[in-house]
Amino acid sequence: MEGLDTLTRSLARRTPEQLAALLTRHAEPLARRPAPTELRGLASALWSYETLHHLVLHLDHPRLKVLATAARISQERAAQDAPGPAAPAPGADYQSLMAHRLSFAQLATAPVPPEDVLAALEATGAARDAAESALRALYDDALAAPTEDGAVVVPPRTPQLLAAHDFGPFRAEAPRPVPDDPAGAGTPVSAVPATSPHDESRAAAATLAATADRLLASLATQPAALRKSGGLAVREIKRLAKAAGAGEPQTRLLLDLALAAGLIALTRTPAGITALPTGAYDDWLARPPGQRLAPLLAAWSALWAIPTHTPFGETPTALVRGHDRHAPALRHALLATLATAPPAAGAPLATPGAGTVPPGLLRAADWHRPLAVTAQPIAEDRAAHTLDEAAYLGLVAHGTLTPLGRALLTDPHSLDESLADLLPPLLEQAHFQADLTAVVPGRPTAALAALLSSAADRESEEHAVTWRFTPASVRRALDTGHTAGTLLDDLTRASTTGALPQPLRYLVRDAARAHGRMRVLPAACCIRSDDATLVKELAAHRALGDLTLRVIAPTVLVSSRPPAATLDALRAAGYAPALESDTGTTTVERLPAHRTTAPAPTRDPQAPLALARRLLGRAPQPGEPAATGAG
Repeated sequence: MEGLDTLTRSLARRTPEQLAALLTRHAEPLARRPAPTELRGLASALWSYETLHHLVLHLDHPRLKVLATAARISQERAAQDAPGPAAPAPGADYQSLMAHRLSFAQLATAPVPPEDVLAALEATGAARDAAESALRALYDDALAAPTEDGAVVVPPRTPQLLAAHDFGPFRAEAPRPVPDDPAGAGTPVSAVPATSPHDESRAAAATLAATADRLLASLATQPAALRKSGGLAVREIKRLAKAAGAGEPQTRLLLDLALAAGLIALTRTPAGITALPTGAYDDWLARPPGQRLAPLLAAWSALWAIPTHTPFGETPTALVRGHDRHAPALRHALLATLATAPPAAGAPLATPGAGTVPPGLLRAADWHRPLAVTAQPIAEDRAAHTLDEAAYLGLVAHGTLTPLGRALLTDPHSLDESLADLLPPLLEQAHFQADLTAVVPGRPTAALAALLSSAADRESEEHAVTWRFTPASVRRALDTGHTAGTLLDDLTRASTTGALPQPLRYLVRDAARAHGRMRVLPAACCIRSDDATLVKELAAHRALGDLTLRVIAPTVLVSSRPPAATLDALRAAGYAPALESDTGTTTVERLPAHRTTAPAPTRDPQAPLALARRLLGRAPQPGEPAATGAG
């Protein structure tokens, strides 16, 4: 337990802000464990096998090499100081083999002077500076801890995690990605791309914003049903892809991103589990285009899945909880590698849709995340799909990162400024034309889109969005409460010229004259009695006013409340009604069983700082929330 004691003392020397930053960086793996109540509990959580397994995936080559070297030397010293039992004889039973495998000498670690680690790395000059910087980064992330005399202590489980990997010699700097040229140096190069990465990113962002808007609007109109085994059925994906105007792989990607961003949720109903937008979707609609894309891109950077990649033998689906913990590290490695590459004028480093990734790119990406790239199965296929997704999201173009991709690599949660430069502001007015169409030369605001969609059919959506007015579409607006006057006034205010074409005005007035010539009476239930006098008495009873009873025949009343509420009101007024089924027979009533849904916990951005103050024994600041977890 000496290692945990050292880490606990190291954590105790941090300021509340430094400890809160650590809790925030490691929020994902720590959230899978009970919230710590003391610093030693936090130290145990940080050095648990599950947490370490997650954290080492996000280490670059210098930090991983320093950690692995320190762990190897530490284990060797521990074995010398406390030798384990002798190796079991050939043919020993399973228990003997496991006892030797898990003996103290196999798990224990001992403090190591930093000089011994640097000497083992053979790091001199700039490489030594890089190794020392990597060691300090390991201290900051609590993946190693310094003792009082400056020695290095590493988690006891580290040798088990890293012993099977060969990281090669220490490399201080990331290798630059070089396009592979299998045909030799004489191969002619392709022309310089006609568009810049910024232009490509602008076009991709505009397409992405429009596609996400259509996809979520379709879900809001008709929720998607999930299969009993989990995930969307193929027919639902095809329906949503058609509504969104996107391919099925891109539709699966956007669905998973919307779920991760909290814009849609899975809800259990009597018919099964359905996916539909959440209340956050309404707030999302009110945002500018750039701010709409920000949560989707941030969700992609941390998603535990590659949605467009379907392993051989599996059925493509969406809205399934991801289990690919290597995916975020793979994304970071590929983006960090392309960040050092200029736009490819020759053989491209990564061609979207090609299905392959040049080996040179994978070799360079290995330096950024050695455990998440080529160390994983089907690395090339996974990397190819990841780059396709990045290109679709506007993060990669012409074999390099776009400005938006660089912003995501720097901070996934600070993209508003970059996205505002890519997407123009929303338009609040439309051009109304004599052919009964309305054209918005750009992206409409949510209010304008709602108005036009309520009275017209969306016809096309390219660089401009077109709606067409028809008798049926205008009737749809009248059904929602518009009159001819209010609809014409709203459309006139939305016109760029302040006027509407005569054919459109005639269409609205003609539809209004025919609207409502027959009426459908809403009724939650009916009350019938052979006693016409009793029916009149009920209609005039003041205690039954909440039912808004209406006489539609001498022996029939209609109520605005459902049968159960109507029965309760009649019985409370002193009457003795009986419930009747739709076949005319008396129904036997049973007491209902009530259930409630527990509210989902919300995350407070100040929670890590509050928890840090509590762990350090500091008094909470005024206005800080109670510390209940790592945020």
